[in-house]
Amino acid sequence: MKHRQLGKNGFEVSEIGMGCWQIGADWGKQIEKEKAKNILEEAVKNDISFFDTADVYGAGRSEEIIGDYFSNKGKEVRIATKFGRNPDVYPDSYTEEALRECVDASRKRLGVDQLDLLQLHCIPEKELEKGDVFDWLRTLKKEGKIAHFGASVESIKEGLICLEQEGLQSLQVIFNIFRQKLEDELLPSAYEKGVGIIVRLPLASGLLTGKFDKSTQFDSDDHRNFNKDGEQFNVGETFAGLPFEKGVELTNQLKEICPDEMSLTEMSLRWILDHKEVSTIIPGASSTKHISENARVSELAPLPESLKKELAAFYRDKVHQHIRGKY
Repeated sequence: MKHRQLGKNGFEVSEIGMGCWQIGADWGKQIEKEKAKNILEEAVKNDISFFDTADVYGAGRSEEIIGDYFSNKGKEVRIATKFGRNPDVYPDSYTEEALRECVDASRKRLGVDQLDLLQLHCIPEKELEKGDVFDWLRTLKKEGKIAHFGASVESIKEGLICLEQEGLQSLQVIFNIFRQKLEDELLPSAYEKGVGIIVRLPLASGLLTGKFDKSTQFDSDDHRNFNKDGEQFNVGETFAGLPFEKGVELTNQLKEICPDEMSLTEMSLRWILDHKEVSTIIPGASSTKHISENARVSELAPLPESLKKELAAFYRDKVHQHIRGKY
């Protein structure tokens, strides 16, 4: 596993991290605590050192499992969490007091005195523009309750607003072969300002594993079912904003481009890592097998330039027009 720096003056992170939404059991079949800890154990075995969670994943369950697992491990890992989608504050009840309460609750669940990285969790654009929340974050940093702060965003505009804030350590964004527009302005701007990039949904909710067909069915409590058209939250968070059947169709075309010696998953993750602006990728995992498969990508050679150009043309000519939602 190779490692990179999370922004200027930030901390070191593994190129492949782990997103911990699934172990919080907010969607799909609940992962039992013992299985969740086995997944974390496999991540550590594969030298994954960066874990991304949030206070609302399983109403704190994800943080609790992570905190319990790492409490006696003595491992040098970094844990990022988030604030801003708790129903007590979202969408229009953001106060410094509410932030402090949530930070204290996250610290308790994770079993730490100081959070490594606290990210705003896709809060409304108007709150980002007001900027008060960033003042509160800077105060918490001075007090030592958080070491760094960043923001998870849904659109390029939101990312650019955040980049104007002093002390911003990282941006978490949706970026993958089906969602390449960030290359034009947001990624270069973040790199110039020394802000790290954390990539979520690198496999477009599983589309880019190539394992789905148009008849695939998802459980009723799986966001790939209940949010497939943006019924519950930003449609871009599910299948990168593509209609499912179109996504399957495009994925099948991508398989024809993928080199014989690589899986579609490997090509998709390696494509992201080939961007110097990216600090780490945080695919989720519902089994130990997913962890080891994802971790291997860090050791793969960069993709050929000819393939990168072909993938850029594929996005421009066949994908971009079908993307829905904030972008």
